[in-house]
Formats: sequence, structure tokens, C-alpha cells
Amino acid sequence: MSASSASRPARNTDLNTSKQVAPPMAALNSRELLRGERELLIFHGDQLYRLRHTRNDKLILTK
Repeated sequence: MSASSASRPARNTDLNTSKQVAPPMAALNSRELLRGERELLIFHGDQLYRLRHTRNDKLILTK
């Protein structure tokens, strides 16, 4: 064993740790949100946002 490898901390390779795993996040399809439209208004608190589906098949969210 070399001096450089002796100074490195050992890696924990045990995959069965007791860490809690978060439940899967909810997912929605953009088609469900937009319902065939190109724009959607979203109220979040007292703010209004616009979600747009572009011609390049991108989603843009703006205030």
C-alpha cells in the first residue's frame, strides 16, 4: 500500500444503507396541461405566469 492510498478515507460501498428514499414525484404530460392549446395561464399565489409551447417544441414559462 502506498502512502497516498493510505491517507484516503475508505469509501462506503454498502448499498443497503438506512437512508430514507423520497416517494416518486408526481408527473404530468404537457398535453394534459395545454389541452391542445399553445398557451396556458397559471396563477401561483398572487402572480400570473404564462406557459407557452413553441413551434420548436419547447416549453417557456414567463411571468
